[in-house]
Amino acid sequence: MIACHTLLNMLTVGSYLKEEKLTNNASYNLLLNGQLMLEELVFLTLVSFRSNLLTFNFSIKHLTTFTQYASNLLTLQSSNPFSHTMVSVRNPPRNVCVIGAGPSGLVAARELKKEGQKVVVLEQNHDVGGQWLYDPKVEGQDPLGKDTMGSGLTVHSSIYDSLRLTSPREIMGFTDFPFLIKKGRDTRRFPGHKELFLYLKDFCEWFGLREMIRFNTKVEYVGILDYGAFGEDLKWIVKSKVKDSDEVISEVFDAVVVATGHYSYPRLPSIKGMDAWRRKQMHSHLYRVPEPFRDQVVVVVGNSLSGQDIAMELVNVAKEIHLSSKSLNVSEGLSKVISKHDNLHLRPTIECLHEDGRVVFVDGSGITADTIIYCTGYSYAFPFLDTKGAIGIDDDRVGPLYEHTFPPSLAPSLSFIGIPRKLIGFPFFESQAKWIAQLLSGKRSLPPRDEMMKSIQEFYKSREAAGIPKHNTHDIADFEYCDKYGDYVGFPHLEEWRKDLCISALINSDVNLETYRDIYDDEELLQVAHQSPHFTQLEHEALSSSL
Repeated sequence: MIACHTLLNMLTVGSYLKEEKLTNNASYNLLLNGQLMLEELVFLTLVSFRSNLLTFNFSIKHLTTFTQYASNLLTLQSSNPFSHTMVSVRNPPRNVCVIGAGPSGLVAARELKKEGQKVVVLEQNHDVGGQWLYDPKVEGQDPLGKDTMGSGLTVHSSIYDSLRLTSPREIMGFTDFPFLIKKGRDTRRFPGHKELFLYLKDFCEWFGLREMIRFNTKVEYVGILDYGAFGEDLKWIVKSKVKDSDEVISEVFDAVVVATGHYSYPRLPSIKGMDAWRRKQMHSHLYRVPEPFRDQVVVVVGNSLSGQDIAMELVNVAKEIHLSSKSLNVSEGLSKVISKHDNLHLRPTIECLHEDGRVVFVDGSGITADTIIYCTGYSYAFPFLDTKGAIGIDDDRVGPLYEHTFPPSLAPSLSFIGIPRKLIGFPFFESQAKWIAQLLSGKRSLPPRDEMMKSIQEFYKSREAAGIPKHNTHDIADFEYCDKYGDYVGFPHLEEWRKDLCISALINSDVNLETYRDIYDDEELLQVAHQSPHFTQLEHEALSSSL
């Protein structure tokens, strides 16, 4: 074999093949799907040329160019800053525990399975989906979600009944499993939450992941059992409980992948008088439908996507809605909504709450409210994880984590998927999963720990210099970062059409908040997307029909 794994960290062969219009072949699909490494592709090409059984239907000129292309890349290996990431020795299969069967956990299981690992997925719910597994029953829960840090939480999804995607379905799918429209289901481009849940179920079935998953199993404890070479040969003890059972199951794993998401632990503001306010207060985590708020005066705290969605839904039932925002300089789209509805009012932040129901804002104005709904986001929490201080959470900064994924002193045996926010999630989760899986299989290696720590500190300094608060450490919102991350594992860069469709949707929502999910003007971008390999090369007949 030609040892050129490292080359994928600098350039991807996919870009070359696309330029030469060599996409209509099985080997290219295998390459994109991660089932064929670049050195194997070069090898197969050269062997087939010698035997006159060419895998690709292209000319001698193309073969010569491609061979020279690969040779030039090989020459770059010694100067490649990421050359340490590829190694030739494969590790024996490892026992890996993935915690969570949401989008990040499912793609982690898929990639680990590809690499031949022995995978067990522990999921506390009765089905896959994570946040996308809607649960309408919120009775008996602390309305502020304060019991979520203990053992009393039974509702983990923050999905409300009317929730629709804020991004078009075209950009949401994993790279080799398009989020297609299916007969008899929600065909909208911005479908409801159930459609994404069904997509994840389809993904699970298509790749045979269900057999790895233990449902209704809550992880109680994850800790280091054996330090080994500390970070290389660690052993982990994982303790779990099956629903309605008191028995604690203890198991030992070689590696643990934490894929529990970050939308289950409500973050609450600190407001004077909050504890003494006697009327109803709740976090949006437990909001499901608008009917309970009929004829009420409601204060919605937080001008986030969920805050705007809930406020717009309440205008049809509530007497008054007061949307409290840190800034009164709001988008054109929100301004249109406020001017359209007489019972929707924009307010500044809250100064204090009074026991009799009064809500006083920082500008001195006030109202008497029936309910306050806090749409103030979520905090990271891993109550089951005991790393003896190697990992901590400080003002919503989880760290230290190299590239938001690996704790330097415990990597690669402990990793996290899905920590970053404000990016196109599914493809990014997929690149994280590939990196983790290839590290555990021995295909790749990480930099020395001191280099990883240095990189983390430089990242922190860059965020501070940019004036980004610590609690926004993991808010990325950067296409270039996603591409850079993909380079670590030879993962294709985000397609331009994904970026363009994402930006188009953001611009449209900024101007037309109430209608952007149903009225849009991006047909040309959509056509480009549907002509891309994501929807052509990777679309089987089986994916076009119900599974």
